[in-house]
Amino acid sequence: MLIHTEEDLLRAVREDPWMMNILSAARALMLPDSWVCAGFVRSKVWDVQHGFTERTPLADIDVIYYDSSDIREETEKAWEAQLRAADPSIPWSVKNQARMHVVNDIPPYTSSVDGMSKFPETATALGLSLDEHGNLRLAAPHGIRDVIQMELRPTPSFITNRQLYFIYEKRIASKNWRLLWPRVQITAVGQLAQEDRNTW
Repeated sequence: MLIHTEEDLLRAVREDPWMMNILSAARALMLPDSWVCAGFVRSKVWDVQHGFTERTPLADIDVIYYDSSDIREETEKAWEAQLRAADPSIPWSVKNQARMHVVNDIPPYTSSVDGMSKFPETATALGLSLDEHGNLRLAAPHGIRDVIQMELRPTPSFITNRQLYFIYEKRIASKNWRLLWPRVQITAVGQLAQEDRNTW
């Protein structure tokens, strides 16, 4: 069944024991403003939209959180170690969004979802988490249209910042996503120069 709505997306995740186990492991850390994000969500949607019966392997599973009181990288590594101990089969990556703005030399993020909104592509700016009652939540600061339509576009911050949109173009070229998901359509930053950016 294809994904057309947010509820379709959430149902597909609920019916995926592998994804739910990862979300449960991340939830067990009780990190503030915590989400499992990026390719973890995007790849699931694209696999479903392509009718794949086998999961496309992921290079890593991105867990993000927001804690401005401790922005040491070694703290992130300690959380990664806990997750590896819980499930060593998963390529865990943990990043505190309270420090990640430094990587792109932009103003500090105000939350994990704010950090997510500044990921390179709208289709990757997605996160999932379990709340304290075990309910599944979706964060999609740019909506889910692009991911379910399999359209790769830069997020607004990667359009307006020349330094960042070169990063976007290089990233798209290196990922070779269309080899994995042939129906994906890619928008280059240059194509957007003719569009009204107020529509974003």
